[in-house]
Amino acid sequence: MKFAELMKPGGKGVIATAAPDGLVNTAIYAPPHLSDDGTAAWGMTEGRTYRNVRGNPNASYLYIAPGDGYRGVRLTLKLKEIRDSGNLLETIRSRTKQSSGEGAAIAIKYVAFFEIVEERPLV
Repeated sequence: MKFAELMKPGGKGVIATAAPDGLVNTAIYAPPHLSDDGTAAWGMTEGRTYRNVRGNPNASYLYIAPGDGYRGVRLTLKLKEIRDSGNLLETIRSRTKQSSGEGAAIAIKYVAFFEIVEERPLV
């Protein structure tokens, strides 16, 4: 089953990154914005995840679909680009404001675009 088919309200995601020196980081992240070309995009603050992908473009995302059982997907990602402006960034900020408040929306400074290198089932 394709990732886009699993994304439903209530799902949970975790992104994993590593700094250039190998120190790993995990963070709770909403499902990405998916484009027709297979690119996945997330809004990012100036935190550890952002700093890690600036120095090491490889990342992984684990998504658990809502409901019983363990339906979901594991994505292997490679950073394509980071933008600090544009329509998608404003859309992400607006949705974040609705779900998490104005402070969380203001903290989002970037939108990071990733190539989905590999898609595997959760289990």
